[in-house]
Amino acid sequence: MSEYTPPLNDIAFLLDHVTPMAGLTALDAYKGIDRDSVDGVLEEFGRLMSEVWAPTNAVGDHEGSHVEGDGVRTATGHGEAYRAYQEAGWGAVPFEEAYGGGGFPWMVGIVMQEMLNSANMALAMAPLLTQGAIDAILHHGSEQQKETYLLKMVSGEWTGTMNLTEPDAGSDVGALRTKAVPAGDGSYLISGQKIFITFGDHSFTDNIVHLVLARTPDAPAGTKGISLFIVPKFMVGDDGSLGARNDVHVVSVEHKMGIRASPTCVLAYGDNSDGAVGYLIGEENAGMRYMFTMMNNARLGVGVEGLGLAERSFQQALAYAKERKQGYAPGAARGEKSAIIEHPDVRRQLLTMKAYTESMRALCYKVAEQIDVARHAADDAERTAAQEMVDLLIPLTKSYCTDVAETVTSIGIQVHGGMGYIEETGAAQHYRDAKITQIYEGTNGIQAMDLVGRKLPMRAGGVYQDQLARMRTTAAELSSGGERLASVASELTAALDALEDATNWILGEGLADPVQALSAATPYQRLFATTVAGWLMAIQAAAAVKVIDAGDGSSAVAEAKLVSARFFARHLLPQVHGLVAPVKAGKEDLYALTADQI
Repeated sequence: MSEYTPPLNDIAFLLDHVTPMAGLTALDAYKGIDRDSVDGVLEEFGRLMSEVWAPTNAVGDHEGSHVEGDGVRTATGHGEAYRAYQEAGWGAVPFEEAYGGGGFPWMVGIVMQEMLNSANMALAMAPLLTQGAIDAILHHGSEQQKETYLLKMVSGEWTGTMNLTEPDAGSDVGALRTKAVPAGDGSYLISGQKIFITFGDHSFTDNIVHLVLARTPDAPAGTKGISLFIVPKFMVGDDGSLGARNDVHVVSVEHKMGIRASPTCVLAYGDNSDGAVGYLIGEENAGMRYMFTMMNNARLGVGVEGLGLAERSFQQALAYAKERKQGYAPGAARGEKSAIIEHPDVRRQLLTMKAYTESMRALCYKVAEQIDVARHAADDAERTAAQEMVDLLIPLTKSYCTDVAETVTSIGIQVHGGMGYIEETGAAQHYRDAKITQIYEGTNGIQAMDLVGRKLPMRAGGVYQDQLARMRTTAAELSSGGERLASVASELTAALDALEDATNWILGEGLADPVQALSAATPYQRLFATTVAGWLMAIQAAAAVKVIDAGDGSSAVAEAKLVSARFFARHLLPQVHGLVAPVKAGKEDLYALTADQI
């Protein structure tokens, strides 16, 4: 397996020109942060990822995690790697200083998440699930709960989990049956079983803070009757010390296709008592609303997982293509055989991987940038516009980055040829790891339903229209940018026309028959997301031309950025035109056969 090198030049180009840090450090919340400090953080963090975390990736895939006694045994070196991360305080970087955080923009945290996932996605799940739990307690917990749990969680001394899914519920969270009965002292007794709990048990930290969805007595049916509880693995005293073991225990660890080092646990609550002790977060029956507070960040985080895996796969494929010699490239003199990177089809594969990965990075960083603006901009209208963009782009980001990660990691195997099919090369692990990202935090089909059912109708379609206008403005600006940008401008304009055509059909048909819109949702989502990716790559192209013309020290990077943006526009963006017909095909063929006929 190849080594991992943090793509600091690629990251810096985006942070300077596409989603500029200058706009964020101008916000009052981040005025103490400068570009040099961001670069310093990312360089040092990248060193930890390449030198300590990345070497554990293949080990974790080979060994996996398993139940041993009343706990989970993780793969060799993973506990040490986590503790190196925790002891250096890296998990605290994007959180509030009041709880021991570094006070950096969320976008810096997202850049770090990319590196975490490239280095070892399975291990990265421990701190990333903790971030989601921190978000829930920070936004909805009581002051006492914040004081009790956040300092230890932000520091990484304790990890957190999200307990949603149950054996008979799956994505239908409203069908959950875990019970929460008042204990009479302000706490609740939690009983039931949860499945697919990432890092539900491990020995990295002294405590694990489980966030558990459950029903209180006489709660309404469905999602309206769900509450959210803190259930610590070990009870926490008033002085912060750890006490008795709570009645939450691991039943088993799932045997998975990928991310094998991440213990995906079945957890039992209350099997040995009247129930595990839990503490209500906020109000009863508001659990799903509280979970949705985390959902944007969680879904963005899954998109970043796709990005991280695509980057690692690309780096490995590129290194192999430079080293592997086979045949003679067109025009090559006979003698020593050519490195396969000189063959046209391998070039096409590598540029496809590169352009897709850069588009994923731009999309993830754009959403992260807007999250920071939505939280901290001084102007109400600016905050509202940023939040609307986040809400619209989240389902696109999650689905696009994970679908494309499957494509990129598959190409990575192809570049290796037969050796890619051999596990020892490590190329196949990236593909196997990527598959789950399309499924969890809401399958990509659920993201598509969210897009057409909730996001397109926002502000009576005004949020979509604002985004379309932004992209039209970019296309118009590029049209006057000269020959180097002409093809990017024309392809983006054509893609926007296709998007508008498909959207008008969705809105028109969907109003009369929602099944029409839902039947078209997945191809529409891919069309929309690819167009937004094309828009961001167009911005990259325009920025690259400016840097090249300025002739500064980053011209070589900019030249590569211009080529990859142009490749995206010419080779990948035109796929949207083939998606208009599947959108407009609607439901007719989907329901032309009975279930038995299918």
